[in-house]
Amino acid sequence: MSEPAQTASPAGGAERSLTFAQALEMAGEHLAAERLEAAADLCRRVLDADPACAPALHLSGLLAARAGDLAGAIALVGQATRIDGGAAIFFCNLCELARQAGRPEEALAAGLRAVELAADLPQALNNLAIVRFERREYAVAADLYRRAIALAPGYPEAHNNLGNVLRTARRREEALEAYGRALALRPLYADALNNLATTLRDMGRIAEAESAYRKAHALSPLSAVVLTNLARAVIDLDRLEEGERLIGCALALEPKLAEALTCLGRLRLDQRRVCEAEAACREALALRPEDAETLSVLGLVESAKGNLEEALALFQRAIAANPELAEAHNNAGNILTAHGRLAEGRAAHLRAVELDPRQAAFHFNLVEDGEITAADDPHLAQMEALARDIDSLAAPSAIRLHFALAKAYDDLGRRDESFERLMQGAALERGRNGYDEAASLGLFDRVAAAFPAARMAGPPAGDPSQLPVFVIGMPRSGTTLVEQILASHPLVHGAGELRDLGDIVQGFDAKDGAAPVFPESLARLTPADLGLIAARYLRRLRRHSKSARRITDKMPANFFFVGLIGLALPGARIVHVTRDPIDTCLSCFSKLFADEQKHTYDLAELGRYYRGYAGLMAHWRAVLPPGGMLQVRYEDVVGNLEASARRLIDHCGLKWDPRCLSFHETARTVRTASAHQVRRPLYATSKGRWRPYAARLAPLIAELGELAETD
Repeated sequence: MSEPAQTASPAGGAERSLTFAQALEMAGEHLAAERLEAAADLCRRVLDADPACAPALHLSGLLAARAGDLAGAIALVGQATRIDGGAAIFFCNLCELARQAGRPEEALAAGLRAVELAADLPQALNNLAIVRFERREYAVAADLYRRAIALAPGYPEAHNNLGNVLRTARRREEALEAYGRALALRPLYADALNNLATTLRDMGRIAEAESAYRKAHALSPLSAVVLTNLARAVIDLDRLEEGERLIGCALALEPKLAEALTCLGRLRLDQRRVCEAEAACREALALRPEDAETLSVLGLVESAKGNLEEALALFQRAIAANPELAEAHNNAGNILTAHGRLAEGRAAHLRAVELDPRQAAFHFNLVEDGEITAADDPHLAQMEALARDIDSLAAPSAIRLHFALAKAYDDLGRRDESFERLMQGAALERGRNGYDEAASLGLFDRVAAAFPAARMAGPPAGDPSQLPVFVIGMPRSGTTLVEQILASHPLVHGAGELRDLGDIVQGFDAKDGAAPVFPESLARLTPADLGLIAARYLRRLRRHSKSARRITDKMPANFFFVGLIGLALPGARIVHVTRDPIDTCLSCFSKLFADEQKHTYDLAELGRYYRGYAGLMAHWRAVLPPGGMLQVRYEDVVGNLEASARRLIDHCGLKWDPRCLSFHETARTVRTASAHQVRRPLYATSKGRWRPYAARLAPLIAELGELAETD
């Protein structure tokens, strides 16, 4: 950014009787020394004597700008230009004042006139370049900055501003050089430090970025922009509480800073505080209605709320506002893929990678779109190039890159390299996710104890509605495939993975006023409580379809709530999907889940978790009434689709429909890691997938014990 230029002010002392020239010279000295009242007094005296004195009007305009009166400043400097249309410095400063006031056309006209009058005035070139930059005329802006630097090599603002153009063009190494030159000229240049830090963050060098932001903050402690950027860096490094504190400080300094509000919205979304995230983003959008980043984050909010059409529209608005915002292309690709528009989704992910090849998350999504079929695939080469600098990446990015490369190497049959990447990525994720194995395994026993056989044998007290169909099981066991088959029936709506039942249980008011603790709180529920839980769940479920006879809820972890479902929703159908335990666990281990599956990043822990899950499912089979839960094996579905599909439809109390056999043609939203697989006809290549990795899976197989099907 640039400050309005000042007229030259050679040193000189005050005299009792001053000429206009002397008075204005002294006023300029006062302005340079921040003695604003003294400068203003001299300007007033000159204008009292000669209201048409253009230099005095110009200087008064600069003083008005310092006082925060941009409109008044523009009026005064504009008047000066009309009186003296040949003073390039007047137009130069008018250009910057109009730009700061959000009057781009006036800024452009003034900047062009300044350069026309004085093509060798570095400030005029710099100020016009800023206008060109904001108009996204990047090549023109870069040329103007370079002309300014050629005329004034010691002009730090021009070097800094050239860095901004290079960073926008993703020529990041060159941008770092430009910022470095600015800082060499002015070591305490906070703006250049802030911009250098942002470039480092763009490059994934988050620790270096944080250090540079902290230096900028030390130089400019009251800058809400620097505080916001520092918050972004520490959030990237998983220090969410510190990031929240920094955003709070930024907003305390500048409550209407749109970028701080957008950052807060992103943080609240990471914390799953979706309503607060939306409020922050909408406040930011009210300040900057077409800000691309804010539109993109708000799209993520709508996606988290399940409003995928609204989310896609917001991502498309973000792209229209800034076609080079890679994040928006990536996010749009995720929605298009969930909708089954696979070619469009892949194109969007590819565009994101083209725009920003250093973002591991974009590579992760692109590699999930299809198989890597050749060792010289350019996308693989990009990932491998990024991996050579993996130690400089923040942990989340490094983890995604490891998992993406593991998928690519597995596609190519390079098993050892694939598994090594899995091990590295899983170890990093396990080191940061805070998995409490004792609490997790203890939960299985506690849930079973809360629903003993005697309680399950009592009369149901909830709602006998047959609307819900719960598809449960371990992740990666085939639950998405089973739901897709069911959702292909014209009377069934597939709602996907719903958090509703868990949210209702966790938020249910305890009778004694104590905070509800799952599952012990369920043991205290009265028949009236069960009815209320059922009513709340059915009301939420019906929102997904007003006409369907059955609506599926495919949240795999609803296996914890089978006892509650049996009591509160006795008419619901439950489908338990299983798959070879080793295949299931390996598939879990090979996926980077969005959240919650914290037990899947260590093979031995994963095996112990599966044993706990299998024990709980055995308990449910023992205590549920006959026919209360249908067992479906993934391998049986693959081996005989029609027989398995007929069992499923019959269990749901519906008449057979042959469309269930063409499940891959069903148009619906699928938001799981299996979104691509269920768009294809059945294939058997996932059966026995673990065998090439058998030697590496010893810790898992040992913990699975008799559950492992190794024959």
